[in-house]
Amino acid sequence: MAKSTTRDKAGAAKSAAITALKNPVNAPAAESAAPVTISGTETSVALESDATENRQTPTFWQQSGWTAKVQKNEDEEGWAVAMTMDGESEPSLLVPWTMGRDKKNPKPIDIGGMTSLLKSANEIMMRHQQQTHASLHKSTKVATPQGRVLVQLDIVPDENNPHAMLSATSPDGDLLARMRVVANFKFDHDVASAWVKSGCPKIAQPEN
Repeated sequence: MAKSTTRDKAGAAKSAAITALKNPVNAPAAESAAPVTISGTETSVALESDATENRQTPTFWQQSGWTAKVQKNEDEEGWAVAMTMDGESEPSLLVPWTMGRDKKNPKPIDIGGMTSLLKSANEIMMRHQQQTHASLHKSTKVATPQGRVLVQLDIVPDENNPHAMLSATSPDGDLLARMRVVANFKFDHDVASAWVKSGCPKIAQPEN
């Protein structure tokens, strides 16, 4: 008897399911999807999607401290992408951008495209920093009876008071001399060698 009752209930459930599929209007309304819970943290899919769209669109993409913006190519026909670092007003990189499939509008920025743009922008910034460092920090070594003396010129690009610091360091790492000089102080190996061999005397400063 129990087995018969079970079969009847299963058959009734199956009939109800078929009826609901044939008559969707009469089917019970689906409940709103609950937020997804991962390791105890509720994640609102809708809110996460909105937040992503606010900073990542087909022509405007923010990621890893950079903003990519598609714009008209002023020098040539077509489109370009300007890469601007956060906090800067001018772009550090401006490169041509691919046309879309319609050959009219720009190709949408995607994760792959942004990854390539980030790599190029970071490489340019690294080269710029290396060039800046090289222009502000110069050094050479002068041979002496005690060994090779390291002579350095560190330029301080202060807007109100630009200057440079000239120093000499012994082979053992002891500071032999350090003095302030003008920011445009002529520095090369011959000048450094003459200064060291003369005993690192104080260099006269031009009068203002």
